[in-house]
Amino acid sequence: MDAYASQPSSHSDFGAAPVLIAGDSDASLQRGARTVAAIGARIGATVPLESAADRISLQASASAVWVELERDGGALMDRLLDQVSNDVAEGRYTAVVSARSEILDLVFARIAGHGVELVIDGTDAERAAALAIATSGGHQVEALSDIASDQNNARLRQLSDEVSRIASTLARLSVGPAAPRQAAPAVPAGDTPQVPADAVRQIIRARRLRGKFFEEDLFADPAWDMLLDLLQAEIAQLRVPVSSLCIAAAVPATTALRWLKTMTDKGIFVRRADPYDGRRVFVELSREASLAMRRYFAEMGSVAVV
Repeated sequence: MDAYASQPSSHSDFGAAPVLIAGDSDASLQRGARTVAAIGARIGATVPLESAADRISLQASASAVWVELERDGGALMDRLLDQVSNDVAEGRYTAVVSARSEILDLVFARIAGHGVELVIDGTDAERAAALAIATSGGHQVEALSDIASDQNNARLRQLSDEVSRIASTLARLSVGPAAPRQAAPAVPAGDTPQVPADAVRQIIRARRLRGKFFEEDLFADPAWDMLLDLLQAEIAQLRVPVSSLCIAAAVPATTALRWLKTMTDKGIFVRRADPYDGRRVFVELSREASLAMRRYFAEMGSVAVV
């Protein structure tokens, strides 16, 4: 398979710099090309996985790199993702990686924290929105209402505000309230309250039970769902991979990953490398978030919280 250059789209608003597409199959490259064409950007080249890293190194300029992955590409995939992550961190270009959920953990371990957008099992709208943001530098967010649904955009715009609110609440709980509540005395700041595992499990079960009677998206609260899941795992002394945490968030994986990144940036979540597998990472509560969650349950006492 040879790389090829395409002509600029007549309706492109993204300047001369093209988008370079890398994929692990002909179908992957074609799917990536359709996404680039959907936003009116210019395709610089499409290259197979085995030659992508070298081709990107030779690229004089690019507005973005789109990587399309269907399966675990082993060392070739790792090399490409490492290179893309480093290039993005250095500001050489922006990048989007589109992957199947089956390889989420492997991909996340290579690109997390480097500013690379990750789309998992994405719809056409999600894929186009991710690339539009990457190629526009984020200044055309309002224009994305024609690409992604208004509901999804509105939810994503609330992401930073909602996580900031949660971070503030957890920070408050970790040092205790200004005055003790009459219903339950405040737990001393130096103590680590013990939370029964059953209490957390019952709340998680109750939250999922609502989906039997109402639409799930009526109650979408991925930040809280992930906090509960990580607290439950901490109590049970279990490690949580990224893919499992995304399932616990009860929202599409791409949305869950945005929440995960923001919660990590806020210092609420911590990424830990798997000591037995260098291609995987786990997620856990930060020390402050763990203490805050435990204090929260201690102060709530027997009150039912869903």
